[in-house]
Amino acid sequence: MTTIIKNERAVADTEIGMVLATVDVAAPPERIFRALTEPKEIEHWWGDDNTYHMRDWIADFRVGGQYTVNVVNADGSVRPASGKFLQIDSPVKLSHTRKYLWEFPVLGMRETTITYRFEPIAEGTRVIVRHEGFEGCPDAAYMHAAGWERVLVWLGDYLK
Repeated sequence: MTTIIKNERAVADTEIGMVLATVDVAAPPERIFRALTEPKEIEHWWGDDNTYHMRDWIADFRVGGQYTVNVVNADGSVRPASGKFLQIDSPVKLSHTRKYLWEFPVLGMRETTITYRFEPIAEGTRVIVRHEGFEGCPDAAYMHAAGWERVLVWLGDYLK
């Protein structure tokens, strides 16, 4: 059985415009990497009925490849997003851009960069998320820090 070993945590460094989030999960890096890169898996676990769900993932999963996704909010509204894969080093590291294709509150349509690292630990894997691009947008950084904590709980619950 996979469980979150240590509680998820995310902090926003508004001076440099970055969010750093971590969680320790009792699963191998390969399994976690797959949960974050396979569209069918992402659509299964990323979200809940009270907030939003990720839907319609389409990805050209290669460095330089593009992806699109629809964020379907609890009220049924759809918020599209897209990005480009910057680095794919399975199962060690994944990096991609993200751009909301709508006016995200306190961030607009600014492009940000998300980097996941998967570090083996004795009990499984430490997942480290670095989300950059919030310079001058402290409220957006704080909102995304809270969001990453929520996402890491969903990921851990999915991998149980």
